[in-house]
Parts: sequence; C-alpha cells; structure tokens
Amino acid sequence: MSDESIRMSQVIGIFGPGAMLDLPERSVVVGGLDRWEMRGPNAFRKIEEPRLSSLLHARLVNDPRLGVDRPPDLRTPPIDPNDRRLAKPFVEASVFPEWFVCDVVDGDQPGCRRLVRFSDLKPPARKEHVAEDGKKRRASPIRFVCGCTKGHLQDIEWRRILHGDGGPCREQMWLVDGGTSADPRDTRVVCDCSQSLTLEELFQPKRLGPCRGERPWIGDRDPVPCNAPKGLSLLTRSATNTYFPQVATVISLPQAEDDLSRRIEQHWSILRKAPNAAWIVIARDANPAVGASLVGYSDEQVFARVQHLASVTKGSDTAVDPRLAEFDLLSSGRRLIGENSPSALLHAGTLDRSVWDPNRDAVLSGIASLVAVHRLREVVCLYGFTRFEPAALANDDLEDVGLAVDGAPLARSPTWLPAVEQFGEGIFIVLDPDALGAWLARPAFAVRARTMADGVGRWVKARRDRGLRADASDLGERIRPEYIMAHSLAHALMTEVALDCGYPASALKERIYVPGLKPDDAIRAGILIYTASAGMQGTLGGLVEVTRRFTQVLHGALERLRLCSGDPVCADHDPASADEDRALHGAACHGCLLVAETSCEARNLHMDRALLVDTVGPVGAGFFA
Repeated sequence: MSDESIRMSQVIGIFGPGAMLDLPERSVVVGGLDRWEMRGPNAFRKIEEPRLSSLLHARLVNDPRLGVDRPPDLRTPPIDPNDRRLAKPFVEASVFPEWFVCDVVDGDQPGCRRLVRFSDLKPPARKEHVAEDGKKRRASPIRFVCGCTKGHLQDIEWRRILHGDGGPCREQMWLVDGGTSADPRDTRVVCDCSQSLTLEELFQPKRLGPCRGERPWIGDRDPVPCNAPKGLSLLTRSATNTYFPQVATVISLPQAEDDLSRRIEQHWSILRKAPNAAWIVIARDANPAVGASLVGYSDEQVFARVQHLASVTKGSDTAVDPRLAEFDLLSSGRRLIGENSPSALLHAGTLDRSVWDPNRDAVLSGIASLVAVHRLREVVCLYGFTRFEPAALANDDLEDVGLAVDGAPLARSPTWLPAVEQFGEGIFIVLDPDALGAWLARPAFAVRARTMADGVGRWVKARRDRGLRADASDLGERIRPEYIMAHSLAHALMTEVALDCGYPASALKERIYVPGLKPDDAIRAGILIYTASAGMQGTLGGLVEVTRRFTQVLHGALERLRLCSGDPVCADHDPASADEDRALHGAACHGCLLVAETSCEARNLHMDRALLVDTVGPVGAGFFA
C-alpha cells in the first residue's frame, strides 16, 4: 500500500468524503463523490442489495444526502486495476487546512513559529517557506480549524479574528508556545503589529464568527444558509470528533427462488429499468456481463421475471425493516437457511439442541435456539456524516436501523452512494420468549429497570443543559431493558469467543435484534455475533465451531462478569448521578463489558452486567441469575 492509499472499508468509515486525513507531507480533506475519478473499465463495482437501497430511499426522502427520487445505486470506491498500463481511478483530496506553521530555525525566537498560507510556500513542492531573511523553513499544517454541527468546515480566519477591526494589516503572524503543555492558555497567536490572542479565547461563543457553510470536500458553499445553533466551533484537526460517519448495514438475505431470479438479482440495478422485453436485448448487447449471465433464457422470460421481482420489491419486502426481516429468517427454526453453495449470500442452519446443549444445562434454559451461520454477506453503505456529535437516530413505527435523521451530504446531489460488501460467518442466538417474560416480571428486575431509566433521564437533561436537542425517543429501542441485557450478553460473548476461537476481538461484530412490541406480541430478542472482511479472515470457520462448545463459552462469559477488576466502583455505578454518556451505562466498564468501538453497534453504550448475573452490587435482576 502506498503512502497515499487507504482501504475501501476506510473510505466507507472514518476517511469518507468530508474527513480530514494526514498524509506524510500534507493534511487533506477527502473529496466528495463528484470528485471521485471512476471512469474506465472495472474502475468500480456495483453492489446489488435492493433491501438497503430501498431503505435509504424511504428514509432519505427530500434529504440533501440523496439527490434522486429513486433507490440509489450502491458502488464500491475506486478499485486499483493493478495494471500499470491503465490509469488508476482515484479519490481526489484537497489540501486542507491552507494555513501552515513553520519550523523554528537558527535566529528565530524560541517557541515562535511563522504562520503562512499554502500559497506562500515555495513552489512546486510547497513544502518550505522562504522568508525575507532568505532562510528555508519546513512547513506543516496547523492543528486548528473550525466547523459546525451541520458538518461545515473551514479554515480559521486568523487575520480577521486577530484584528477585530477588520483592518488591512499584512504583518507577519506567529504561533507562540508559552509552555510544554497542550493547554490552550499557553498557546498564543501574535502579529508583529502587537495584536495577540490565546487559543482559549477561540472557545468563546461566536468568537470564530458566523458559519459561511463552507464544504471543502465538495468545493462550494452550502446553498442553504447555516443555522447551526452555536455557529463555528474550534476543531483540533486530528481529534476524533471531527468526523462521525453515518453508515447503514444489512445482512443479505436470499431472495431468489430459482436460477433465473438469482442471475437477474446479480444485475438488478440495470435490469430493474427494463420497460419491455425489447429493452432486454439492448441490455444484453450493451453490457457483456449481463449478456453472459442471461444466456439460455429468452428476453420474454427475463422481462417477465423482472416484473415479478419488481412487484415483490415494491410490496411487503421493503415495508419490513431489514433487521426484522433478518431476525424472522434466522429465528425461523429451519434446518437450512439460504443455500449451501460457494456463491450463496447466506448459508445457515438451526442446530439441534443436542449439539450445543447435550446435558440440558440450566443456564442455557433462557436460550431458545442456536443458528450456525456458515456464510453471510454484510453490505455497508456510507450516506452522510456529522461533526462534534454523532447524530441522533431515526425512529418510526419500525425498529431503528441506525439511519440518522440529520447529517452532511457526500456530494452536491448524490445519485449513488459508496458501499462495500464483506463476507464472513457467525452465530445467531435466539433468547427464549417465556424466559424473557418471566425475567421482566421479577421485582428485582423492576428496581434495576427504574435505575437505568433514571440514567436516561439524566442523559436527556445533561444534553439539554448544553443546548443540544435530546429526547429519550432519540435512543429508540436501545433503552429497553431487553436490549440492554442482550447487548451486554453480546459483548460478554464476543470477549469470550475471541479467547476461545482465536479471532482477534476487534474482528468480531454484533447485531442486536429486539423487535418492536405490538399488542399481544411475545417479547423477542436475538443476537448475531459475526466477523466479515473483504479477505479470508471472515471465512475460517472458527465462529461456527464455537457452537459445539457453546455451553462452556457461555459459562465462561458469565463467570467473568460476576466480578470486575473495577469493582466495587463498577458494580455500584449509579446512572442517575453520572455525566453525559456514562448515564446510559449500568455496571459496565473497560474491565468487563466494553469492547472495540468498531465491534459495537451502539458506541459502547446501553450495557449493564447486573441484568445478566449477580454482581457485588445489585442482585436478583440478572437474566441468568
């Protein structure tokens, strides 16, 4: 990998359009989709996932993050052809910020570094600044920029802020470090005209001025005037709060019933546009891959099947939340789920209880069934991003699937969205509805549930005190005790599975299924623990083999939770008196339940081991107690 290359999965994550990226000689902002060079043969691949495309279309109606009134195409980021004879597709990135600080050389005052613009650096490399004294000074990007909660980003206007009167001063400006700490009070910006300020002053409300709606990843200004409540705020360029990607993820489910349907689904984004059978002829000729896939079937047969699949897609299939569809299929109890073939998107099977619970262990009485997922495909799509704070989640009559209700777009008017597909394996655990009902009826559980609810109230109040929008409904089903318990169990199992099967803990992921309740509905919950990658790491079979040792793995996971290295502080944690996100935790810390952020679907929030087992603090509320 070259110094200026990143993985496709990183482009869909922390280094997507609008993110700042440090290169060896520069800091850049990753360009928007309009600035991705993807021409040429095999420069990218389309990813066929109708359920995800339909979901994005339904949830992003009249939203600038989607610029077409149809399900968006899903495309991979540019693919390196590994052929020197062909031009490489690429993602354009612009130099950002354009303010640089120079190294101190002999003769400079200690701790004083020149502030210069990118245009002031010596061409063509623009890595050095030659001052009036003739000395060369290497320059590096300044650490500080500014942005707003709407995702806008811009350079700090140092001259305007330093010279509040807006005068035409063009004297040299300096960044002066007054100490060895990173305290903003110890760093000052000074002009030779005697004006100065400390970085601490930049934290004052409105000190950085109004937000102009700058979008350097797109190369324009937002046509909609920015109404961010706090205006511009100071950002440290490499801080984690500069970019929160908004991604939607689904596990692909088998849709096709026969060979023709499967072939059509492979090229669905093209064939779904067919108005008649004659159009199929054109599609075969214009796209050799489509023609090769449809060999042996007449145009009339293909068009008739396209119409059938389109009617299914417009019907009940897309009305079902993807997670509900996944849960219903994986918890169906079928011996074979999907198809056992190398090209299958999903191959799983419900195991006989004698395989994973041969002795009818009492601890496993709360587990209804166990599914070995031999092969799965995960499709991850990036559709926007936020800065400073992760966006609240969308909520409607369906279960929340992680689509955020606010965020910055990836292009001026996106007609397609970047996505990646990854293959892997996993285990799916269905919790017993009767056991869940009995657990929810316990008096000790009711006491613990009130404690967790008080924490949610504390979180809402703390955010509102900071001037942020907050409501318990923003958290969706994640505040339900069933979710908190299932989420805690998933983290405990991921840690234990990593020790048992050899996968690195950071390679494991979770999906928690807690379907919404309707009158007379039984309480249902499920957990998918899986691993998926573009390479072979997700297909080694280690997770599936864990099913044969599930009794030992579950016992080990629960035993580790009874006593934490952080006890009694961890066990006695009171959500109602905690600050910010810690109010959404019960007994959970890095010593017991927290895992890598990339493994958790809920940012390591909404967990409590007291809802699983008895601890040195609360007792009697655990599902397995």
